[in-house]
Amino acid sequence: MHNIFVYGTLKRGYPNFDTGMGGTAFVGAYRTVELYPLVIGGPWLSPNLIDEPGVGHQVTGEIFTATDEAVEFLDHFEMTHIAIGYRRVERSFEALDGDTVTTAWVYVRDRENIDGAIEELTDTYPLDQRYIIPSKRPKT
Repeated sequence: MHNIFVYGTLKRGYPNFDTGMGGTAFVGAYRTVELYPLVIGGPWLSPNLIDEPGVGHQVTGEIFTATDEAVEFLDHFEMTHIAIGYRRVERSFEALDGDTVTTAWVYVRDRENIDGAIEELTDTYPLDQRYIIPSKRPKT
């Protein structure tokens, strides 16, 4: 089993949870130990955790345990197979309700790979009605 930290549309109650989080089990609410920028950008107005440790805020999200198959699905869903997609990296996280610190995989991007980063957030990705879910995107 793997720990996966999600901070955007894959959180419980968000648009991609039902599609993307099969084979996972909720562990708890966590935040990054280090500071990171969190931006909304790209053609679908997606949340992006920028891989710039020490800049930004402690980003809040949720940790889930995930099967190998769930991680493989998430790698594809987050487009880790293309250069401008997300990268899965291991980082440290602390529980919001205590002093537990753990490591988990998280999907990050490089700022230069995001077309039109339009909004820098603080520590939390709110449910954003501007986000374009995969089923509503133009077919290419």
